[in-house]
Amino acid sequence: MTTASAPGGLPMRVPGEGLPARVRIHEVGARDGLQNEKSVVPTEIKAEFVHRLADAGLTTIEATSFVHPKWVPQLADAERLFPLLGDLRGVYLPVLVPNERGLDRALALGAHRVAVFASATESFAKANLNRTVDEALAMFDPVVSRAREQRMHVRGYLSMCFGDPWEGPVPVDQVVRVCRALLDMGCDELSLGDTIGVATPGHVGALLTALGEAGVPVERVGVHFHDTYGQALANTLAALQRGVTTVDASAGGLGGCPYARSATGNLATEDLVWMLHGLGIDTGVDLGRLSATSAWMAGRLGRPSPSRTVRALTHQEQ
Repeated sequence: MTTASAPGGLPMRVPGEGLPARVRIHEVGARDGLQNEKSVVPTEIKAEFVHRLADAGLTTIEATSFVHPKWVPQLADAERLFPLLGDLRGVYLPVLVPNERGLDRALALGAHRVAVFASATESFAKANLNRTVDEALAMFDPVVSRAREQRMHVRGYLSMCFGDPWEGPVPVDQVVRVCRALLDMGCDELSLGDTIGVATPGHVGALLTALGEAGVPVERVGVHFHDTYGQALANTLAALQRGVTTVDASAGGLGGCPYARSATGNLATEDLVWMLHGLGIDTGVDLGRLSATSAWMAGRLGRPSPSRTVRALTHQEQ
């Protein structure tokens, strides 16, 4: 197995003012990270990936998605994968469900956490769900209601919160409206998605301020940044400074979006952990084990990891 370790005592811990003591990382590498891979990753490799991520200390690992196989062929093995993760203890394994049929499949396998995925823009709602924004919300309403009846934790993903490849800038009040609708529907938490990676720190701050003014508690908000323009870490820090304590990230920086070609990789979990640990923020993650895991997966995918931290710690060539 590839080894990974930082030079002794690094990163130096220098706490920043006004930052949380701990951040929960919502790891999306096994789902969002792999869903856009052209070659199908064997189910056993996916299962080992999740186990290695858990061994590195990650406690929320998005496992798969119960979408129709023709939508995302990479995740067509959800029924085979999820049972292979049943031995994990103390690890949340949320799954995506697009509709009531997806929820039925998740319930049949004993899932305890699900997520629905809405859009802040009409163009992406049409591309991703073949519905308007409001039609998609109406479709999710019975899904969330039934999940809550089963005492499941429900996450509401919201894509295109900061910019849309077809519509351009997305008005803040437009995003707030859909966020408020998801919470009113019964979602336990929200994930604000910068799907094409165009956000900047000021924009992040403005949206979080507007959400607070609309009565959305910051403790129920997570952020999901893509690093298309190299802004993901800066945007994350801006969110932390405003009280956010849940950050989505993908091991090794894997991922994109099959419905938005300008969407490139997610924020790399290793890069996030390096920054958080340098700020004195606890994550519970062993950076060496995590980086080794991402280097291992990069080997299975046949290319170097895009994460700068993984490359630095495992001496991979760019």
